[in-house]
Amino acid sequence: MKQTRVSAKSQFTSIPLLSALILSCLSFTAQLSFAAQANWPSKPITLVVPFATGGTTDIIAREVGLKLGEALKQPVLIDNKPGAGGNLAAGIVSKAAPDGYTLFLSTIAHAMAPGLYKSLSYNFIQDFEPVGMVATTPNILIVNPSLPVKTLPELIAYIKANPNTVNFGSAGSGSTEHLSGELFKSMTNLQITHIPYKGGAPMMTDLMAGQIQMAIETSPSATPHIQSGKVIALGVTSMKRSNVFPELPTLNEAGVKGYEVTTWYALMAPKGLSADVQTRLTTELSKVLKDPDLLKHFAEQGVTAGNMKPAQLSSFIQSETAKWAKVSKESGAVVD
Repeated sequence: MKQTRVSAKSQFTSIPLLSALILSCLSFTAQLSFAAQANWPSKPITLVVPFATGGTTDIIAREVGLKLGEALKQPVLIDNKPGAGGNLAAGIVSKAAPDGYTLFLSTIAHAMAPGLYKSLSYNFIQDFEPVGMVATTPNILIVNPSLPVKTLPELIAYIKANPNTVNFGSAGSGSTEHLSGELFKSMTNLQITHIPYKGGAPMMTDLMAGQIQMAIETSPSATPHIQSGKVIALGVTSMKRSNVFPELPTLNEAGVKGYEVTTWYALMAPKGLSADVQTRLTTELSKVLKDPDLLKHFAEQGVTAGNMKPAQLSSFIQSETAKWAKVSKESGAVVD
């Protein structure tokens, strides 16, 4: 059989040609990537929401998403993925392509999660690129009208006289409502039971129906039901009173000294987002959060527009994660 010989000289000659071909391919790929970033966005953007439709996170996402879509000249599609206290959505987005077409509206729940769960499918600090703070709002302690209480001291006295008869609801295990309730339980030494739901809206439905008796819910979700008289508000969780309900005392004022919870919502992207796209998103979000119509609607719901840029937001998330890990440990709150 005839054998074909390849000389050492011909082999060495082919190496520069191969290197040139590889460099050419890399250069072409880089050019395509640069062109894609320069034309971003060229198609609709998906904003993943970690809770069900109708809750506060969903309300804020839709309001900001609409304005952001107008600014970017591409629709921002809301994709609700409730479950596991917001962690299902976070895990999905953490593995999405960092191309700017998948965004995530994270909440305080994601800073609470590391202290509550033994293991998570994502690392909130390492797997996401911060874009900007979207909004903050106090929570409001609300009860079903069937409870014979009108003030926070009356509620505390009632629960002490009737231990294990009051259930508090949340948007899910590990959600802000959950840990807000656990913190309240720990600081008052009350015997109340947590009932988790897949979002704030279904929880609110059961609260109004009397299936559960209380919740520490975000202001936008609670406000219309307070105004309609379907639930009774006893206090706000911030250190300052709410502009929407200035007559309501803070929990700190009403007797639970030192109690403070402020719910926040931040726009994030999968880690690896290009600096150009991140800057564009941050810039447009900043403009959207100055929109008079949006600010008016926010104010009506007791929501304050955010003003943190990526670097500040990153530091804030780290401090919040440490804070809530301590709260979880001290209160004994865990999620199996």
